[in-house]
Amino acid sequence: MAACVFCLIVAGHAPADVVREWGDVIAIRPLNPVTPGHVLVIPHTHVPDVGQDPGVSGRTMACAAELAAILPAANVITSKGTAATQTVAHLHLHIVPRTAGDALPLPWTPQQHTAG
Repeated sequence: MAACVFCLIVAGHAPADVVREWGDVIAIRPLNPVTPGHVLVIPHTHVPDVGQDPGVSGRTMACAAELAAILPAANVITSKGTAATQTVAHLHLHIVPRTAGDALPLPWTPQQHTAG
C-alpha cells in the first residue's frame, strides 16, 4: 500500500507550501489551486474521511473556519468517498475563495452535467 501523501506532508517527509499550522492541523496550498488563495486544511491524524471521526472532523473544520472568516466569500468543501470526488483518502477541507463572476462551477452546478 502506498504511503498517504498527506501523512507524509504532516510528518515533514514530503514538501508542501504551508500557509498555517496549529498543533494538530495544517493548512497548505494545493498543487493545482482552482482560485487564488485556495488552501487545503488537513488534520495530522490519519482519518480517511469526514465520517470516520467526528472529533477530528470538527477540529479540522474549526481551523478551516478561522481561515475562511477572513475571506469575503468562500466555499468550504470536503468529500467522502470516490463517488463524491474524494481523491485522497485522508480527511481534508478545501477553502476556495470566491469572487463575483469567477465562473468556477461546483460539482453539482448544472453546467457540470451533460444530458445522458
